[in-house]
Amino acid sequence: MCILFIANNMREDYPLIIAANRDEFYARPTAPCSFWKDHPHVLAGQDLEANGTWMGVTRNGNIAALTNVRDPHNINKNAVSRGELVANWLKQRPAQKEYTEQLAYLAKLESTRHQYNGYNLLFGNVNTLRIYNNVNNSTHTVDTGVYGLSNADIATPWPKVTQGVTALNDYVQQQSTINSDDLFDILRHDNKAEDGLLPDTGIGYEWEKALSSIFIQTEKYGTRTSTLLVVDKNNTLTYKERRFSESGKNLETRTFSLSI
Repeated sequence: MCILFIANNMREDYPLIIAANRDEFYARPTAPCSFWKDHPHVLAGQDLEANGTWMGVTRNGNIAALTNVRDPHNINKNAVSRGELVANWLKQRPAQKEYTEQLAYLAKLESTRHQYNGYNLLFGNVNTLRIYNNVNNSTHTVDTGVYGLSNADIATPWPKVTQGVTALNDYVQQQSTINSDDLFDILRHDNKAEDGLLPDTGIGYEWEKALSSIFIQTEKYGTRTSTLLVVDKNNTLTYKERRFSESGKNLETRTFSLSI
């Protein structure tokens, strides 16, 4: 998962909207989103190489999503797979006190943060979401507003993050209703950042340029899936995952509806 956008409490009819892209090597084996056989309350795709996931939801409205922090000079090849952080949150059965449950998981993230390469983890439920960054050991509560998160911390305004936040903010404030195809279109923006605005994360100009768009397509690496999570005022959660081929062709869109 390389980029996600959140509109939280920006509309009465749709209090939560999350739109996200997962970028990965095309060769990495992946299962599309479904309810997991061993954990039937979990709805998510699955990374078949490490058995984790990049984003998912549960029947009771727990949510988690992951973005990696890009820092090629600080990669531990023996680190634990970051995808298990999403899976572990989703696998938990709901506790009676949701706030206490989140604080307990946050404490676990903080105590184990050096076991993983850099990441941002969005976790919580439809009512309360937090973003934890293990590089600087910081936590950000998702309040009312529109947010974007990519491969740096939430305070870093990469061009594609700013572009997506602006597009989503304009959309939720100006449109009379919310249309999934419009949200998918925001995730499909493939324009590259101007050279002077490119971040310098240590991967060289060619890769910085290639990865500077919301939707990514290169020879071996790119956007594999786009995912929408939308909650309406009646507490109906709609989860849509759109999968893409190496050429960027839409292969399949899966849709699930949950009453939470």
